[in-house]
Amino acid sequence: MSVRWMGVAVTAVLLVGATLATPVRAVAAPGCAAPTGVYADAAPWPQGLFEPKRFWRLSTGAGQLVAVVGTGVDASNRQLAGRVADGKAVAGMTGPEQDCDGRGTLAAGMIAARPDAHTTFAGLAPDARLLSVKYTQTTSGGDSEPDPDDLAAAIRAAVTAHATVICVAVPAARGSHALTDALHDAAAADAVVVAPARIGSSDHPVGRSYPTSTPGVLAVAVADRNGTAVSTEDGDYLDVAAPGADVVGLAAGTGGALGHKWPATDPAAAAGYAAGAAALLRAYRPKLTAAQVVDRITRTATDAGAASDPRLGAGMIDPAAAVGAPLPARRTSPSPGPTAIPAAVAAAPTAEPYRKLVLGLGLGAPGVALLLLLTVRTVLRGRRRGWRPARHT
Repeated sequence: MSVRWMGVAVTAVLLVGATLATPVRAVAAPGCAAPTGVYADAAPWPQGLFEPKRFWRLSTGAGQLVAVVGTGVDASNRQLAGRVADGKAVAGMTGPEQDCDGRGTLAAGMIAARPDAHTTFAGLAPDARLLSVKYTQTTSGGDSEPDPDDLAAAIRAAVTAHATVICVAVPAARGSHALTDALHDAAAADAVVVAPARIGSSDHPVGRSYPTSTPGVLAVAVADRNGTAVSTEDGDYLDVAAPGADVVGLAAGTGGALGHKWPATDPAAAAGYAAGAAALLRAYRPKLTAAQVVDRITRTATDAGAASDPRLGAGMIDPAAAVGAPLPARRTSPSPGPTAIPAAVAAAPTAEPYRKLVLGLGLGAPGVALLLLLTVRTVLRGRRRGWRPARHT
């Protein structure tokens, strides 16, 4: 299913008499995130791109608990009313329903902001529930660079809370044994873990992010409305791209009112959109494993320039196709003929060959989940590279 990249935002539904911004009373603490206003212009470009009405008749994310791991989530924003469960704070943090930084709230809005008559902005999965897991106060780098062990504790808290999707809004710049172990726990619990690529500059280049570069994680690049990569992180581990540049999102610091921030460019937005797509898919196809969810989102992505830019992974996510379209088949030979069930997808429900192999190696149930995730990731990477050797970055 193709997705239109340009022009949709221009032709999206307009609100008669809408203004660019409605002032919001400033309630944020000094130095903390604050809203730009109430967004009441044309529908934001990602919504014109995705056209939520195409998939809301099939899925709104109901029954899914999406953990937002990062700086907290401002649960008082009116579009999140009733959607945020009691949060968790780890690594000495407090107030998981407060967000001075604003990036956790930004991701949360992309996932589950409910439609409101006073704005054209809404999240992808408005009936999903959110769980804020706060592990860091800032994403500014330097001495405040997120600690991977603290991130590991946050992921474990999300797993313990039975989150079906774990959105890492703020990834770390390095890995750790604790983080690897936490991801094993998430795989064993069949939770989909989503993490974004970071945005650097010539003065401040970025390397691998964690857990973004970890096998089994849905690794999301940041793209603009033209389908151009904005994130500078480059690696063959990137799965898909999602909107994260010049977007509209929920703002922290509204004091219970409606409030938005725009234009926003941040990896947290892209992670939120991909996590919202995962919630939609898990609600509509509850029998899919986490590995199959990652596989379906990746294989239904729209390849608009992705073949020439590895920073985009397989291309822009297409939530409607991921939820409702037939899964694109992998061709094992150029000759025409009956289409076989894709091997990675067929293996997951029965998993018997994997179970025998892994149990024979003494790895147990977590090993089965991890091996399946690694297998899907390897097949997808090889297919995109045309089975050429991977580049090392």
